[in-house]
Amino acid sequence: MKRRLAIGAAVLLALCGGLAQAVELMRWERLPLAIPLVIGQERVVFVDEDVRVGLPSSLTGKLRVQSTGGTLYLRAAEAIAPTRLQLQSVATGEIILLDIAATLGEQALEPVRILQNARPQATGGEPSTAPIAERTPIPVALTRYAAQSLYAPLRTVEALPGVRRVPLKLRTELPTLLPSEHVSSTPLAAWRLGDYWVTAVKLRNRGSATVQLDPRWLQARLFAAAFQHAFLGSLGSAEDTTVVYLITRGAGLEHAILLLPPPARGDDNES
Repeated sequence: MKRRLAIGAAVLLALCGGLAQAVELMRWERLPLAIPLVIGQERVVFVDEDVRVGLPSSLTGKLRVQSTGGTLYLRAAEAIAPTRLQLQSVATGEIILLDIAATLGEQALEPVRILQNARPQATGGEPSTAPIAERTPIPVALTRYAAQSLYAPLRTVEALPGVRRVPLKLRTELPTLLPSEHVSSTPLAAWRLGDYWVTAVKLRNRGSATVQLDPRWLQARLFAAAFQHAFLGSLGSAEDTTVVYLITRGAGLEHAILLLPPPARGDDNES
């Protein structure tokens, strides 16, 4: 069980890396999308399909554009007045319009993901390519959704069809979850998608020593687990708290956690 949990956690951590980083979502609905840029800073735009970029000659030497695997990297070398770019799908020929403008600034802008309406099924009985969300394993999509719901601005939380928040049945501290470490564990929220549940549990270091977080030390019957951060700093530091996302299958965490045994009879009467 520990081996399966460790492998599942490794997959989740690899695919859900950077969960705390917000991604701004924009939906293409035939209206140009405004993409502001900061001079000298690169901004990433996820399109999720290969595109050709049409640049007006006025941007020569002002804007560097790199496109690979459905991701654009835009970097302005100087101020740019509002200018329109055309993105053309290599597969379908469809056009997406971006209105860019570059100004001075210090704070880096978050990446952008462009969401497109689902395409109709191809003719000839051949199904069209499945949307990205459908190709993502449910535990990964569910963990990512939970992390975005806790950490990211509401406008950047990517929709996940079918997911629903479920009531917490465990509300108090879970002393048996990580018994080998001097760490408190408190459930925060839970979500369900299909046959999978994810429960977000806050971990806080109670001691002065740094705690390296390892899914193999979690004491519960879990499908997989992913930590928001790889370690906990000493109590009182900015790093003393993080969240672990616990994936269970078939039931919520209350059926997977190892509870403390009841006290033996007569213990209360012992002097």
